[in-house]
Amino acid sequence: MDIYSVIKRPLVTEKTTIARDERNKYFFEVDRRATKIDIHNAVEKIFKVKVTGVHTINMRGKQKRLGRMMGKRKDWKKAVVTLAPGNNIEVFEKV
Repeated sequence: MDIYSVIKRPLVTEKTTIARDERNKYFFEVDRRATKIDIHNAVEKIFKVKVTGVHTINMRGKQKRLGRMMGKRKDWKKAVVTLAPGNNIEVFEKV
């Protein structure tokens, strides 16, 4: 799998910002077929940092209603990447 297709976008919320500042953890939406090893290699090569751990979560899409019609959002995968002490990703620092 191409390293640039593994990571779709960073997730930036209050909760992820606190985790980034206190525990050096970064959150990404990733491709559903990506493994932990794929995510580990992609983050290290794209951002040039040292990754110490990767956790993945399969998020189920929510049921949504539009009038009488029921629909469902797509399922997606979230990755929590822990970096070595002293490393950071500069993209998040500007947000």
